[in-house]
Amino acid sequence: MRNIIPFFTRIPIKGDFEKARKELWALPLLTPITSSLSMMIIYFNLPLKEILAILALYTTIGLLHLDGLADWADGIMVKGNQEKKIKAMKDLNTGIAGIFAVVVIFLVQVYSLTYLPFYAIFLAELNSKYAMLLALATKKSLGSGLGTYFMEKIDKKQLATGTLFYIILLFIVGFHEPKAILSVLGLLTGIYVTKISLNNFGGLNGDCIGAVGETTRAGTLLLLAFIGWNP
Repeated sequence: MRNIIPFFTRIPIKGDFEKARKELWALPLLTPITSSLSMMIIYFNLPLKEILAILALYTTIGLLHLDGLADWADGIMVKGNQEKKIKAMKDLNTGIAGIFAVVVIFLVQVYSLTYLPFYAIFLAELNSKYAMLLALATKKSLGSGLGTYFMEKIDKKQLATGTLFYIILLFIVGFHEPKAILSVLGLLTGIYVTKISLNNFGGLNGDCIGAVGETTRAGTLLLLAFIGWNP
């Protein structure tokens, strides 16, 4: 598991790339690591806790997936064929669609947390990591980037193992708060973004995977806040 940590977080440890491709099943197990600091901030009710919690989250996981979301949004909003959309997604300059997507995702997460208990960020991160695993498991790669290299090694065994750990972590929270099980519906956000990506680009790359993770986390928090889950 340790080999995927430097590829999906900012934690300064060394990891082997080849081994990391064989440890994608452990993506859900990253959740306690990536969400712990944010949960503590909310639990101890620090001033501006919602903003600090999201900043702490991105300090832990980095901005790579958020950058992917911006590029993905730029590509989605371009009118034209797949070639034009892919070119816009790979453009180094971030357009207004990308900026808008990042701002919306940030605001949705911050404001949703004001209505939620501290462990909601755990559930949202768990969904985010599992949704990325599901997207990788499609094995419908686009280009030859990092996303493609990860897809090459994922198989049914990795997916099944990751699914098992996802269920275990979900039910640990659900055992104490049955309403937490409803968070599984947040995965529909990631599934929808995966479908949109395939329709627009004909495959998935690292930017698409990043967009799946970011939108799933925000979608999960929004869903839980919408159902009136008060802390």
